[in-house]
Amino acid sequence: MKAKISFEGTALLVIDVQVGLFQKATPIHQADQVLANINTLISQARRTNVPVIFVQHSNEESLQYGSGAWQLHPRIQPLPGELIIHKLEGNAFAGTHLAAELEKRKVGRLVVTGLVTHGCVKATTLGALALGYKVRLVSDAHSNYSADAPKLIQKWNQTLAGKGAQLVETKDADLASA
Repeated sequence: MKAKISFEGTALLVIDVQVGLFQKATPIHQADQVLANINTLISQARRTNVPVIFVQHSNEESLQYGSGAWQLHPRIQPLPGELIIHKLEGNAFAGTHLAAELEKRKVGRLVVTGLVTHGCVKATTLGALALGYKVRLVSDAHSNYSADAPKLIQKWNQTLAGKGAQLVETKDADLASA
């Protein structure tokens, strides 16, 4: 039985929007639009005092800690004082202090965006749902660098909605009432 989070606050999760993922042989599907959508959500969150939490992955293959590829994309940058969670696994809750930081902020609802749809976005969404968070997945604010990107995005939007995530588009992602 999954836990029930009783906090009512909302936070925006920006997962792994890192330079190296934009340097793959197959480009990020609709990269400019996804970056614009994420920035729209970040601006909305900042205007409404919703915490923005940046998640940053590292591994030995392509996103080595501290490398240029590991850096957050220049169009997606935290302000001083905004939380950055460093992770080594797909699920941003695994082996990190994300849950403790959300509890400190009284957050029980997460709005999820970022990269990669069928990797860390999926794993973090499932991890959040398993922990009892309410999750709003922004269907047009996550992507990947697969040749099958549109199919993967559609598949995981539907699959994660079936697991309990609420799907919204950027234009309908009212963070104040998430």
